[in-house]
Amino acid sequence: MDFNVKKLASDAGLFFTRAVQFTEEKLGQAEKTELDAHFENLLARADSTKNWTEKIFRQTEVLLQPNPIDNTGARIEEFLYEKLDRKIPSRATNGELLGQYMLEAANEFGPGTPYGSTLVKVGESQRRLGGAEREFMQSTAINFLTPLRNFLEGDWRTISKERRLLENLRLDLDVCKARLKKAKTAEAKAAADHELRVAQTEFDRQAELTRLLLEGISSTHVNHLRCLHEFVEAQATYYAQCHQYMQDLQKQLGSANGEVFPTAFVNTNPTPVPGGSSPSSAATLPVQPSPSPLDTGALSIEEVQPPATGTRKAKVLYDYDAADTSELSLLADELITVYTVPGMDPDWLVGERGNQKGKVPVTYLELLS
Repeated sequence: MDFNVKKLASDAGLFFTRAVQFTEEKLGQAEKTELDAHFENLLARADSTKNWTEKIFRQTEVLLQPNPIDNTGARIEEFLYEKLDRKIPSRATNGELLGQYMLEAANEFGPGTPYGSTLVKVGESQRRLGGAEREFMQSTAINFLTPLRNFLEGDWRTISKERRLLENLRLDLDVCKARLKKAKTAEAKAAADHELRVAQTEFDRQAELTRLLLEGISSTHVNHLRCLHEFVEAQATYYAQCHQYMQDLQKQLGSANGEVFPTAFVNTNPTPVPGGSSPSSAATLPVQPSPSPLDTGALSIEEVQPPATGTRKAKVLYDYDAADTSELSLLADELITVYTVPGMDPDWLVGERGNQKGKVPVTYLELLS
């Protein structure tokens, strides 16, 4: 008990002298041992590395899990599994869940119906997209987030601990320097000089240890560089998979749409020109479709007959001047009847206004239901 009390009193006294020294330094009333410029640069680089690593780590977590509030339960579960040193169970991604719901809906509506069969195609693609996302998240967590976390929770904590110890020893050293200056008698000077030598030795030893740890930041940069390359490779693979899946889905839907909808009716809402129906310059006009939409040698525009079903009303968005006699000139805001015929370019429709008939560009129309 006596030993503990003495140690407590000694620690309290040491803390008090350090606090006094620190305060006097801040007030400009005491000298402070300065570190060399190289050491200061190492400290600045270490602080910068820690700060940016922390920001990159947090933002990567947001990238992988964009709604942390909605996933609070999942985060708590992951935390518990990590503390228990157990493998975190695989969890379905939002894409996989969406695909599952679409497939279930298709079964209820009937996979043989146009809507049901499309739900099956889109649902399967969403599940593949979700699977690719899960693989990307797992790869990034292992190859990118884990090394960053290990630095923040391992190396950086060690560096911070040794820096705090170095600062304490630096305060002890400056206290000894001040004590030597204030010594009057030869005996007091000798005692103060001995304490200064001991403090200087301990400070130098700790400074060398801290310097070695700070110089290790270069190795940290090399390791993080390798991890960054792996992150980019995983991300590129993920986006390439998504692109391929969507291209495959578009091909499937494109072939199916030809059986359900006329191809010229796919884009029904072209963007209107701001500020009115009459464009003021060529930059605001829609892109002109390619010419020669019909094989005029096989069928002239006068011979085209409207189908029994499939005609629609369309509102003209912009004025259009016919390029030849096979086309129909248009006035903005007028209503015309349109339809398509086999072999016709999907950028064009056949338009009728009273007794007038001619080809009209789809991008100049808003198809009405």
